Amino acid sequence: MTEKTMTATQGALTANSIYGRVGLVLILFFTLLVAYLDRVNVSVLLADPAFLTDMGIKGQPIQMGMLMTSFLIAYGLSNVLTGPLGDWLGPRKAMSISILLWIVAVSFGGLATTFSLMIISRVILGIGEGMHWPMQSTFVKNWFPPHERGKANSVWLLGLMIGPAVAMPLFTAFVSGWGWRLSFWGLAILGLIPLILIWFFTSDRPNESKYISKDELAYLKGELDKEAKAEQTACKMSLKARIKTFILDYRFWSLTLCYFAIACEFWGIMAWLPSYLKVARGFSWSQMGALSSLPYILGAFSVLLFGHYSDKLGRRAPFLMLSQFATAFFIYLGAIVTDNFTSAILISFSVASVACGLPAAWSLLQKIVPANTVGTGAGVMNGVSNGCSAFSPVLIGLFISMTGSYMGGLMFLVGIGILGGLSMIALTIKKY
Repeated sequence: MTEKTMTATQGALTANSIYGRVGLVLILFFTLLVAYLDRVNVSVLLADPAFLTDMGIKGQPIQMGMLMTSFLIAYGLSNVLTGPLGDWLGPRKAMSISILLWIVAVSFGGLATTFSLMIISRVILGIGEGMHWPMQSTFVKNWFPPHERGKANSVWLLGLMIGPAVAMPLFTAFVSGWGWRLSFWGLAILGLIPLILIWFFTSDRPNESKYISKDELAYLKGELDKEAKAEQTACKMSLKARIKTFILDYRFWSLTLCYFAIACEFWGIMAWLPSYLKVARGFSWSQMGALSSLPYILGAFSVLLFGHYSDKLGRRAPFLMLSQFATAFFIYLGAIVTDNFTSAILISFSVASVACGLPAAWSLLQKIVPANTVGTGAGVMNGVSNGCSAFSPVLIGLFISMTGSYMGGLMFLVGIGILGGLSMIALTIKKY
């Protein structure tokens, strides 16, 4: 058989034998979508006077920011501390435990009568979701060959964009019609769906799955075995030794710094965009709900488009560098323009710019970190990034409190974007 014929045969096999891993990545997408519904509920509630009054934080932007910051601190610590636990339990069991914690957290939020109890609810949610995120990456590493991971990561990362896009108008309508407490109960019921999907319809590895064809299993075994041989030495190491393979790697920390910038921008915008549009730009409640979803709709297209092109180019760092510089540029323009609709559109483009770097970030991590340590590596990167960025929402609240304006908080995000872009220059030059 000629090389050309072998390539054509492999291409046909890949195209006709994808249903097991496509099903998996769609479940991962839906799971992340539900996770982000849980997270952003509070962002909408920050624009709801009834919720702010019930929690005793109306007119107190620092305390308002703490609702997101408390979640992120717990989330960051949980990523780092539970990543190794996830590697030990396997992604299916670890993710199921995490979803149970989400359900407990949002149920508790629906019962909360004070600001302190709502903070506890957010901390429980952070612990649960901190265990979940690294397992998404472990599933992709276990199920997808390296040359497919950009596209695979872009599919499940769509949940990160579609979740807020759906949540903003949905919760706006829900809260205005039925009140804020019922939004938490709805989320608790919704959380049962990904729990059932993960427990009954996924497996840690392709060879353990009941929903994969023999052709697809043979294809994946051949492709993944190539990578496994290259990582064979690392896989025989102790956990401590395997962690050292990336913890002392400058590439890992350059990526983590860039991902910290992404997290700062994402959480800062998510926490304050509804309030910014309603208070600073004067949009109505219904306009705010619609315009708050626009950034994430654009972000969904951006994730898919640039996930595809990062695979096609075979490089990830250039996408991250351009993502960050473009984010800083659009936030700056959005802050200084006088027209309100133009400002909303420019800030929407800034979120789309953040999104274009997301598939590249996770594909680059999966290239740097050995297979048996990817959950730990993902936990460290995501935990450090989100833990350090936890203060982004509360810092923006502090700037608002000190100046009476959103401008200082937006300029803070501009500086963060420039830092993120600079962190990727070395890896871009080295063609990663």
